[in-house]
Amino acid sequence: MNNEFYAVVGHPINHSKSPRIHSLFASQTGEPVEYTAVQAPLDDFAATVRRFFEGGGKGLNVTVPFKEQAWELAECFAARAEKAGAANTLYQNSAGQLVADNTDGYGLVRDLATNHGVQLQGARVLVLGAGGAVRGVLGPLLEQQPASLTIANRTVAKAQALAALFADEAGTATLSACGFNEPDQPFDVIINGTSASLQGDLPPLCANVIAAGTVVYDMMYSLQTTTFNQWALDNGAVRVFDGLGMLVEQAAESFRVWRGVRPETAPVIDALRND
Repeated sequence: MNNEFYAVVGHPINHSKSPRIHSLFASQTGEPVEYTAVQAPLDDFAATVRRFFEGGGKGLNVTVPFKEQAWELAECFAARAEKAGAANTLYQNSAGQLVADNTDGYGLVRDLATNHGVQLQGARVLVLGAGGAVRGVLGPLLEQQPASLTIANRTVAKAQALAALFADEAGTATLSACGFNEPDQPFDVIINGTSASLQGDLPPLCANVIAAGTVVYDMMYSLQTTTFNQWALDNGAVRVFDGLGMLVEQAAESFRVWRGVRPETAPVIDALRND
C-alpha cells in the first residue's frame, strides 16, 4: 500500500514534535501515513497550502504563526472550528473544498479530564490570555459545563470580546472577563493560554487565585517545569501540568479526522517524555 502524505506547516518548524508523534501513530495503527514538516515563508502561507494539496497531500497540521490564516483560507468549517478563528487541521472534502478544523480544545480537555483525572464539570475555571490559543479552546471547555469560566487578559477589551463571542455556548456557566490583576479568589482550574512561559515571563496574577486543590495547566510544553507552573508551585499548587499531553491529544484527534482511526496516546506521551 502506498503511503499518503501529511505534514505540519509553520515558521519556524524545526522544533516541531509533530513528525515524531505522527510517525509513532502510523507505526502503532499500521496506517500508510508519511508525515513531514514544512516551513512556509511568512508571506507565502496560502501558496504553500495550495502546492501541498495540488501535489497530492492529504492533510495538514498548522502551527504558529499561521493558524488564523489557515482558518481564513478555508471554504468549510468543522463545527468546533467555526468560532475558533484559528485552525490547526486542514484537509479537502470529497468536493475538493478546503476544510478547517481545530482539535486544540479537544486535546486540552482530553488531557485534563482523561489523562489527569481533572473534574471540569462544576469547576471554577480561570483561563489566561485572549489570543488564538485561548479562542480555540473555549468552546470545548464550556461543553464540560464548568460552574464558571473567567477569561483574564492584559487587554481587557479582548477578553470581553471573547466572552461575548462565546456567550451563547456558556449554558449554565457564568462566563466573565477581566484583567490579569483582578481575580483574587481561588479557582479549581487555572489554564495559562499566554505565551509568557516561552519568554520566561509571568502574567501579573494575584497569588490568591491558587489554593492547595487548584489544578494549574500551562498550554506550553517543556522538559523542565515551565515558568508559570513553577510560580504556581511556589504559591501552593500541588498539581501542575504542561501542554505535552495536549499536543499529543490534539494530534491524535487530527489523525482520527484524517484516517478514521484513533491512536493510543499514552505510549506516545511516554515516548516523548523519555526522548
